[in-house]
Amino acid sequence: MGPAREYGLDDDYEWPRPPAGGWTADDLDRLPNLPPHTELIDGSLVFVSPQTRVRSRTLRLLENELWAHAPEHLEAIREMTIKLDERNRPEPDLLVVNEGADTGPWRTCLRPEDVLLAVEVVSEESVQRDRDVKPRKYAEAGFRHFWRVEENDGLPVVYVFELEPVTKSYVPTGIFHDRLKLTVPFPIDIDLTSVNRRRA
Repeated sequence: MGPAREYGLDDDYEWPRPPAGGWTADDLDRLPNLPPHTELIDGSLVFVSPQTRVRSRTLRLLENELWAHAPEHLEAIREMTIKLDERNRPEPDLLVVNEGADTGPWRTCLRPEDVLLAVEVVSEESVQRDRDVKPRKYAEAGFRHFWRVEENDGLPVVYVFELEPVTKSYVPTGIFHDRLKLTVPFPIDIDLTSVNRRRA
């Protein structure tokens, strides 16, 4: 299987050639036939690897629980880009945003000030971005809360961070294995071991 086919594209797909100075955030809306969930990091296009089963189940669990626990003025959104600046438009796996962030059905990205919580579920190809590059950018953009989720023996482990506003950096506030119980950004209690449980 060729690299294009891995992203659901024909083998003769021609990858976009970057202009001098790299791509811009608005280019993501103009470039034709990009693979799904393409991100822009420091002017470079980043293509996301195909989904694994455990990662898909983790995302579903967290999305459902965030929807269930979030106050009425907040909503959980899955896989939508945020325009941080002209050279950065990352796509967190999950977001909790203010209801006012929804300005219409055709909007393709969010603003940094819309975001309360960003969640990244780490995959094999995204380790460096999810542990270092993207959290640093989220902190600089002012996202107050960040969760990094990793897999251990088939179960999610959630690393929780809160923004220290003076240094614009994240401070770790806990590592959660079987149960994620927090009071911020709102009260939440998730049984992480239920990730592989089938619905009755």
